[in-house]
Amino acid sequence: MLVALTANPRIRRLVRETVGGLPRQFWWLWVSTLVNKLGAFVVTFLALYLTKDRGYSASYAGLVASLFGLGSAIAALGAGVLADRIGRRPTLVAAQLGTALFTAVLGFANGQVAIAVVAFLVGLCNNATRPPTSAIIADIVPAEDRVRAYSLNYWAINIGFGLSATVAGLIATHGYLTLFLLDALTTLVCAVVIFIRIPETKPQTTPGEVTGAAEPRIGLLSVFRDAPFMAVVGLNLLLALIFQQGSTTLAVDMGASGITSTQYGLVIGLNGLLIVVLQIPITRWMEGRSRTGLLIASCLFAGWGFGLAALAGSSAWLFALSVAVWTVGEILNAPTMMGLVAELSPTHARGRYQGVYSLSWSLASFVGPAVGGLLLDHSGPGVLWLVCGLCGTVAALGHVGLARRTGGAGRRTDAVTEVRAPEVERAEKAPAGA
Repeated sequence: MLVALTANPRIRRLVRETVGGLPRQFWWLWVSTLVNKLGAFVVTFLALYLTKDRGYSASYAGLVASLFGLGSAIAALGAGVLADRIGRRPTLVAAQLGTALFTAVLGFANGQVAIAVVAFLVGLCNNATRPPTSAIIADIVPAEDRVRAYSLNYWAINIGFGLSATVAGLIATHGYLTLFLLDALTTLVCAVVIFIRIPETKPQTTPGEVTGAAEPRIGLLSVFRDAPFMAVVGLNLLLALIFQQGSTTLAVDMGASGITSTQYGLVIGLNGLLIVVLQIPITRWMEGRSRTGLLIASCLFAGWGFGLAALAGSSAWLFALSVAVWTVGEILNAPTMMGLVAELSPTHARGRYQGVYSLSWSLASFVGPAVGGLLLDHSGPGVLWLVCGLCGTVAALGHVGLARRTGGAGRRTDAVTEVRAPEVERAEKAPAGA
């Protein structure tokens, strides 16, 4: 069967167009990403571990997740500076070694203060891997292949996440410490792979020295003063707050409803697996459709997908249905939103614009778990999931209003070229009026 498929000229061309022509260093980085996400157990199960295994409250679990998010937000800026100053490889290797060390320490940490501090350090080191990884891909992959390379890297992330969540649920039945140590071990393996197989890729000269271009400089304050762009960032923040509940309060609610750790792993792993299976078909279907319509649909699918959890009770199947619905919202939103961000970004300031946009996710990872935990503790799961549905509705209405003000309602998506992780730039130039 496999031989017949590979003998088909169309299949061979599709495979060649998807994975061909990329440098060897990229594939070592891809393998490292896949291995890292295959062992990324702790973030997915941290809330369940704190509430079910250690007996802490949902509010405390939300606080710990928020501190993890705070570390991630700091790392998003700091690691980018370090990658440019001292190099991509040392920054990435140091971040992975730190992640491995503090993940292992977190498995042995006792006491609320100690766990909270170590979780912050794990978040700091863990997210510090993202800027140098993105920079390495940009350094070694030609401009015409970067979107494809980022898409393949994002694919590896979701394959690893889906499989790790499923396997982790089974491992957790034998004790959570095993999860922490395996996570640390896989991260350590990734650091060794990067150190041995990937050379330093930082360019020796700056773009200005190469081109001599005298483009106007845009600082971060100018980005924050860009009202249409910041409206998009604000709407994304609202949606990101909803998605943050998937790794925090959803786990707590499922645990309190009698869902086992194995069932939770299968349910939450459905998110990554569905993205792997459906991302390309849905993205091709999106091509040429109204961008505003897709953004509205994504917000409603995301908000009311989480809202369905209010009806789940103790049914793992209904929780799985909830995950499936909001995953469709995620698939619809990511490429469409990134297309809008790229269009609003001046060509010579896309890095700063993408940085501010990505901070909306970091801010959500800091605020979302704490707010969700408080709602779950003091108002109950029904109110929490209803609020998620209402937030999705508000975000959808916000996109309607934004489209009317900016005249973007009739814009169409170029979805096939936009599939990538949130931090990825578009390879092609933005329209002249952006």
